[in-house]
Amino acid sequence: MEIDLSEKIKIRRITKWVIGVATACIVIYLTIRHLDVIAAGISWLADITFPILLGIVMALILNVPMRPIEKHLYIKNEKVRRSIAVAFSLALVFGIFIGIAFLVIPEIVKAVRLGAEIVMSGLDRAAFWEQSFDFSGLPFGEELQQIHIDWTQIKDNLANRMLSGRETLLQRAAGALSSVAGGFMNFFIGLIFSIYVLANKEKLKRQTVRLIRVWFSPKFSAGLIHIISVCNRSFRNFIAGQAAEAVILGILCMIGMSILGLPYAPMISALVGVTALIPIVGAFVGMAVGAFLILTVSPLQTLVFIVFLVILQQLEGNLIYPKVMGARINLPAMWVFAAVAVGGNLAGPAGMLLGVPVAAAAYELLKEATAKRES
Repeated sequence: MEIDLSEKIKIRRITKWVIGVATACIVIYLTIRHLDVIAAGISWLADITFPILLGIVMALILNVPMRPIEKHLYIKNEKVRRSIAVAFSLALVFGIFIGIAFLVIPEIVKAVRLGAEIVMSGLDRAAFWEQSFDFSGLPFGEELQQIHIDWTQIKDNLANRMLSGRETLLQRAAGALSSVAGGFMNFFIGLIFSIYVLANKEKLKRQTVRLIRVWFSPKFSAGLIHIISVCNRSFRNFIAGQAAEAVILGILCMIGMSILGLPYAPMISALVGVTALIPIVGAFVGMAVGAFLILTVSPLQTLVFIVFLVILQQLEGNLIYPKVMGARINLPAMWVFAAVAVGGNLAGPAGMLLGVPVAAAAYELLKEATAKRES
């Protein structure tokens, strides 16, 4: 009987293994065969759940400043303390971006107007200089005298192009109003959902753990809960480290611009710090805007600013960023740099942003698994 029972168990295991392999092969074949349909389904599902996913991401970001704020609020009532912490976090995060926008956008508008005035004035000066300058004393003076450029016509054409461009921009803005309204609605829904998540995060955590333990085996449930915990901790530490790195870059930019005597130092440094929240490439966005603003003051200072910020960005990307981020997420600087490079090649700026916390979570889980196998 024992032999028969062991043989039955063995046959049952082999049967399950064969069925599992066959099922996996069928699923892989159908997935490859209907890859376009699956991609369309995933895109459709992502569009439907986008506000919810956006709310979850916003909750993860807002939770970083909310935790220390709530910790230092000496209020006994938990609901009141949580509400105040959420409100302070929203004010802090969105206040920074709104404040930078109010500082930068008016200056950009002024710079555009000033640039247009400089170009128009330069065309008038060129026309006056061509009419009043005596070319006869120069080599090939007679040939140069015969060259005539209608600067007035160029100015009129440029003005007409600027007017038509403004009208086209207004038409495109009117056409995009519906998509902007839809984006704002998604953002608003995500924001409200993130507030609910933050207000009830302990309850949601208990419910999620309960569902995992009920529907999966104890061993698999413990592993899955641990993986989620590690990923959450890595993402939280990454956001904190990214904010610290952005502050450091903004301060260094402010110091350097002040030493070099460059204009708009406080505003451009704040902009560079905020855009540096996007790893590696973010500061170059701030550099483009800053260079445009300084160009209206001095082209030479614009060149100095670009050279300075390129050098600072190289130091930040290769020395400061890996050190600061590695200390926050316990990931060696070499792997931080590798995660940014690989993530950027795979998914652009979004890959750069998510590559570091994903690599940190994978690094910690692999280290734990290796330690268990060694013991």
